[in-house]
Amino acid sequence: MVTIHSDLTDFKGKTDEVPADKTPHIHLQPYGNGLKMNMRVRPFKNQGPYFAPGMGGKTVIATVKGKNKQTTRDLGEEQIIAKSLIADCPTLADTDNGTWEWVFDEMDQALNMLLEIENLTQKPVIEWPEGKPIKLSKPLSINEMSFSIQKKTDWFETNGELHIDEDKTLLFRNLLDLIDSTPGNFIPLDDHHFLVLKDQFRRQLEAFSAICKKTKKGASIHRLAALALGNFCDGARSIHSDRHWKKHLKHLEEGLSYEPKVPTTFKGELRPYQIEGVQWLMRLAYWQVGACLADDMGLGKTIQALALMLSCAHEGPVLVVAPSSVTFNWLRECKRFAPTLNPSLFMGKNRKEQIENLKPFDLLICSYALLVNESDHLKKVSWRVVLLDEAQAIKNADTKRYQAAIQLMGKFKMITTGTPIENHLGELWNLFQFINPGLLQSRKAFNQGFAGPIEQNGDRKKRLALKKLIQPFILRRLKTQVLDELPAKTEIVLEVVQSDEEIALYEAIRQQALEKLSNASDTQKGQQSLMILAEIMRLRRACCHPRLVLPESQIASSKLNLVGDVLEDLLANNHKALVFSQFVDHLTIVREYLDQKGISYQYLDGKTPAKARQKRIDGFQAGEGNVFLISLKAGGIGLNLTAADYVLHLDPWWNPAVEDQATDRAHRIGQLRPVTVYRFVTQDTIEQKILALHHNKRNLARDLLSGSDMTGKMSNEELLRLIET
Repeated sequence: MVTIHSDLTDFKGKTDEVPADKTPHIHLQPYGNGLKMNMRVRPFKNQGPYFAPGMGGKTVIATVKGKNKQTTRDLGEEQIIAKSLIADCPTLADTDNGTWEWVFDEMDQALNMLLEIENLTQKPVIEWPEGKPIKLSKPLSINEMSFSIQKKTDWFETNGELHIDEDKTLLFRNLLDLIDSTPGNFIPLDDHHFLVLKDQFRRQLEAFSAICKKTKKGASIHRLAALALGNFCDGARSIHSDRHWKKHLKHLEEGLSYEPKVPTTFKGELRPYQIEGVQWLMRLAYWQVGACLADDMGLGKTIQALALMLSCAHEGPVLVVAPSSVTFNWLRECKRFAPTLNPSLFMGKNRKEQIENLKPFDLLICSYALLVNESDHLKKVSWRVVLLDEAQAIKNADTKRYQAAIQLMGKFKMITTGTPIENHLGELWNLFQFINPGLLQSRKAFNQGFAGPIEQNGDRKKRLALKKLIQPFILRRLKTQVLDELPAKTEIVLEVVQSDEEIALYEAIRQQALEKLSNASDTQKGQQSLMILAEIMRLRRACCHPRLVLPESQIASSKLNLVGDVLEDLLANNHKALVFSQFVDHLTIVREYLDQKGISYQYLDGKTPAKARQKRIDGFQAGEGNVFLISLKAGGIGLNLTAADYVLHLDPWWNPAVEDQATDRAHRIGQLRPVTVYRFVTQDTIEQKILALHHNKRNLARDLLSGSDMTGKMSNEELLRLIET
């Protein structure tokens, strides 16, 4: 074949004249992990030479199959058509460099380009001069799925297949495996064949894969995740299910449409959000699934729970397990708001008779300590409702308390907590294993599928999948969302500047800690976490007062001096304050100071008897004492101390949720004045580093219940860095 291309036009009549073809030709060939692409035109259509669009001579003469042929190209029109094609393909337009050549280093980008070209109305000619052509399926959606659903104990087994085309299908289990191993919308079946998934279908598959348990042919999903499965199957090509699945869906629909009313026997006025909370609890009780009422501290979780109990106590006895510090509060609130219930404290010598004589409308209030001691008796009762108050008490699955709680039998199980997650996602698994066992699968599967990816890698898709899975069973409202009338809360960090003597003492303790840890024996290194935490504890105590590390020290405490100045100023202006510290011996030093100054106060720590505790709370509320000294762990829950409008945190705790709970003893319903929170933090010490951790810790719970990233447990290396730098 001889080809001549020229701008001359005097060859007419000597050859056969044919019209020039302007259709773009796409030349593709493998290039590294991607593809290389050239765009050309071929004036003689399927034969003859190629040219870059609009480039070369206008007149082309060629001998094609033994015949001389001539054509006249419209160079401008070629470029218009080619540029129009580029404009209609975003992948080409975004990478166009004006040379009519493209290199796609990543296969996903190359496949996206191919898909865009295949979807064009005016299609170009695609050619593979080198290598085997890549074939893409049509864009696939849930409409190409067939499902079969059957009940297996508490799970629904879901099998099925994806109809790729008339002759090819893919097992649902294999599709899930490919989704887990391949990112993006292009799923390789082999080196030259790819499935193309629509965006929504890809997201649906990822969400389903995150909450399912894979089986030999498909996947199983827990009955309580059926809402997610039902939504997933909507729009499928076909669904074949057994009667159990249909019955379960009907039960779900009835539960969702059930509109309960607050029992008329409830004596009290509920706020609108509390009515919604009671109805939500009643709906889940009707559905016979567990509930986590996780409202912010001070929003009235107790009275919402009591209203729920009134709705079903006629069917059997109710058990409330609570910290011993709030058992009397439960008794008092029950008598006030739910007088038709028969509340009693589980205590004294007749505990066995109390259990044996239980009947409908009885409400047994038990401490966590007695839950463990009397587990053998309590676990034999078929309770209508089992409620764990301040349920973070069972966040550690290795404790006897957790094991005793898990064995309780209740038709409806619920928990109340203002802090569903304090430190890491394992705590959430523990709580849900009580209210809805199996929903979050085994601990190992949960750690691999959710906790690890979310805490270690910040996996947003996994976090959203987990949020969607637990959302029907957890209700959380913040005070800022539902209480317009609640006074403002202002938080202020007061930095403590140490004296030269305190700085020298702190630095000496820090150096001693580093030396001790570096010289630890192999046996001791096996307990490295405990050793590091012990040294950190000494540093934290040194920040509070030199006497907490050296009892005979005569060094004055800069922190105590600042606390004293703040208290004197507050009291001079007729304010009352709650003072929290995690160290009881630190509170002892503060008590000495208040005694010296003649300042009246109340005091409460973990050793305060329950009756004395309530008496001191009532006394403070009635005006007896201007300051209330409280140990953080003993007084952070179950107290109503709205007589105070200032809260002082003398030392930062690892988890700000614990401090927030303590603060909300004052900032809650019934508070009429703005609340100011002072955090005393010593400059250039470990206290400032702990404060820096608070931001991430706060996000841990908030982000799962609303959105964003998370942090998990701290490693030994991270803990050690708190001492080193």
